[in-house]
Amino acid sequence: MIYQLDLIGTAVFATAGVLSAGGKRMDLFGVVVVAMVSALGGGTLRDVILNANPVFWVNDPLYLYVAGLAALVTFYAATHVSRIPPAVFLVADAMGLAVFTIIGASKAFNLGAPYLVVVIMGVMTGVAGGIMRDMLCAQIPLVLRREIYATACLVGGGMFVVLAHLEAPQNLLIPLPMVAVLAVRLAAIYWHMSLPVFGDSEN
Repeated sequence: MIYQLDLIGTAVFATAGVLSAGGKRMDLFGVVVVAMVSALGGGTLRDVILNANPVFWVNDPLYLYVAGLAALVTFYAATHVSRIPPAVFLVADAMGLAVFTIIGASKAFNLGAPYLVVVIMGVMTGVAGGIMRDMLCAQIPLVLRREIYATACLVGGGMFVVLAHLEAPQNLLIPLPMVAVLAVRLAAIYWHMSLPVFGDSEN
């Protein structure tokens, strides 16, 4: 189940990468590069830090094929649509965020990392690819804006750690935290929820 979800998350984040790069008028090569970085960047950084050799996509090139295929399909599909609503990108990104956060936390936990590191690795897996994507697209990364983004990962990662500590069954350990990340992120998008910003005042 985890492997299949990881592949789905890879495809979703690659799609989000294409939608983000598409607004910058990049050519096909540029779009595919952004999509691959978006889909594989967070997991790559996680594996390097955890010393999980080889890096996941080196050990299993299927991740490369899935990300590349998703990027190409999205690129050519988008060329036949005059305007893609911003909500499509945000929802796709939220879905990828939810999957990658819990996949990252699960991998760190299975490698015996302390609980705090498990949460951090979950957050990193979820947001690092998006940060790289936004930087390549010359945009302020979503995680650095006012929107609730990394906070959603913290909620899901924290829930994962609690459930793992309680030895929750596998059919709850992965889906519940994943739904929590998605729910928090989508709620933040829908209701324009944000964290306080340094220097803000009501006066």
